[in-house]
Amino acid sequence: MSSKLINFKTLGDDRGSLIALEENYNTPFAIKRVYYIFDTKAGIRRGYHAHLDLKQLAICVKGSCKFLLDDGERRETIELSTPNQGLLIEGLVWREMFDFSEDCVLMVLADEHYDEDDYIRDYKKFIEVVKNEKK
Repeated sequence: MSSKLINFKTLGDDRGSLIALEENYNTPFAIKRVYYIFDTKAGIRRGYHAHLDLKQLAICVKGSCKFLLDDGERRETIELSTPNQGLLIEGLVWREMFDFSEDCVLMVLADEHYDEDDYIRDYKKFIEVVKNEKK
């Protein structure tokens, strides 16, 4: 599966903590887009899509949430619950986010601008694309 957890160096002193995210240094790509998800209601799942080419780095800067990741053969669940760790997702990976804490703020860095043509929003189509890629 094309995903991995990345730990970020935490800087700080008795005043508090700081994490700097720098493209191609502690993020594995040039950053072209940043967005964040917050105020997700209890019991709501988000995502339900895959990307053809997009690389993303998801960081739960506050609270926690879980990711269901599926590469068409294997599924795994990863919990993000600390701001000094990010989840890198690249390649054909179906993702669903769920179990958001009430205070969750999920920030996502992306290597490209928004492009609807890069999305696969139907799981059956996703499986077809995965099978065709492996031929």
